[in-house]
Amino acid sequence: MGEKALIKLSKDLQEFLFRALFCLIFVGLGAEHLFSDTLIQKLMPTWVPFPRLISFLCGAWLFFWGSLILLGWQLRAASIALGVFLIGVTLAVHVPGVVSVPAQVFPEDQWMWIILQRTNLVKNLCLLGVCFHLFNHELGRYSLTKYFKPSPN
Repeated sequence: MGEKALIKLSKDLQEFLFRALFCLIFVGLGAEHLFSDTLIQKLMPTWVPFPRLISFLCGAWLFFWGSLILLGWQLRAASIALGVFLIGVTLAVHVPGVVSVPAQVFPEDQWMWIILQRTNLVKNLCLLGVCFHLFNHELGRYSLTKYFKPSPN
């Protein structure tokens, strides 16, 4: 095994770690939406109908597409699906949350609400940037795509 093989292995491992660390938020938050969403429902805007159902559907969406990124399968579709989700939730929840504080938030807690919404807004924009990158990302050998479609080398 020459030096080039070690460098190639290193790049493949880095690529896998990149995907694994990126998708953690989607898989983890998706699981939270599916199995323990009491806090999430409290943070949802009051205009959201059927909060438990919406939370469950969002959780399934996040978990499914985040898992595909982890596995390295259907990366373009997963990056689009997660990007669309991020745009929707950012415009519907976090942008309005930055410009106004709901009436149910106590005055002494408004600072925390503002920090939470600003943080989530910026976080979602950063995650959206990674989704743009993943759209044309080249997968390494630790992916289902490469496993089922090995390179001709």
